[in-house]
Amino acid sequence: MKALCFHEHGDLDVLQYTDVPDPQVGPGQVLIRVRACALNHLDVWVRRGWPGLKLELPHWTGADVAGEIAALGEGVNREVWEVGQRVVVDPGLTTVEDEFTRRGEHSVSPGYLILGEHLRGGHAEYVAVPAANLMLIPEAWDFSQAAAPLLVSLTAWRMLIHRARVQPGESVLVIGAGGGVNSMAIQIAKLAGATVYALTSSAEKMEKAQALGADVVLNYHEDSTWSKTLYKLTGRRGVDVVVDNIGQATLGQSIRAVARGGRIVVVGNTSGPKTEIDIRFVFGKQISIIGSTMGSHQDFHDVMELVWGGKLKTVVDRVMPLSEGRAAFEALERGEQFGKIVLMP
Repeated sequence: MKALCFHEHGDLDVLQYTDVPDPQVGPGQVLIRVRACALNHLDVWVRRGWPGLKLELPHWTGADVAGEIAALGEGVNREVWEVGQRVVVDPGLTTVEDEFTRRGEHSVSPGYLILGEHLRGGHAEYVAVPAANLMLIPEAWDFSQAAAPLLVSLTAWRMLIHRARVQPGESVLVIGAGGGVNSMAIQIAKLAGATVYALTSSAEKMEKAQALGADVVLNYHEDSTWSKTLYKLTGRRGVDVVVDNIGQATLGQSIRAVARGGRIVVVGNTSGPKTEIDIRFVFGKQISIIGSTMGSHQDFHDVMELVWGGKLKTVVDRVMPLSEGRAAFEALERGEQFGKIVLMP
């Protein structure tokens, strides 16, 4: 089969669209013919690599899989699943039962793996996944629309609903409205009854963020001291929750923008993983800095029911062939997109 893979970690030039071995279907697994798979910044980090990341090479990423069941492995319930069904895949795989999974905190478990990160993913023609991770696609949905919201909806749902515990009447700042997680975060925060502030980089993206439900949108290129502006806009109070997946470039201002007793939920580090903060703000304002990633299988089903029901909008920036994957990643790394870029084999 064909895959968009790399034989060594590095920048875009290591990506190859080439032939790789077909996946083998194990017990309890199904073989999926991939019809669409979206891009995430996670794919970029995995390709570049980090100390301690050990992958079987060649490796291919891709957490957001939508496709058709091509084959059923031994032990799969034939009364539930059959060849030809249109499905999406929960990208979080549980490989052990432990203290975390027993209390529904699957993504905290050391045995929690992410499709495309720890295991070969969906940027290929076929992928083998556990049948327990499947969910049917409603008839009205096409594959590209179905693939786009998977990882980002799961991530945004957990971080806002379970980790930050957003309440009706609170205020939420989403930093960088154009990303996939953040385009969902705007909608989930609004659905939870919050006033939503958003930062983005252009007039076009500002309009799109407002269309998703953001009440106030700022252009951080035009307003480099946006934390001061937000402080004034909130009557010198600040916002209750800040969603920060930028990291190095923004965490200092996030601490200034959050209200006393507020929460900053950290879900990524697109500008870099290391930064300096003024600890006096943390204890002086009694701020909670909360980490979050992915979510449980129940979270996945809960948030996807909202997506299928139209309560959350799927945001697709563009759809491209898998063979043009390098160009798609170039666009992602330049930050050109609003929402998700989807690849189709």
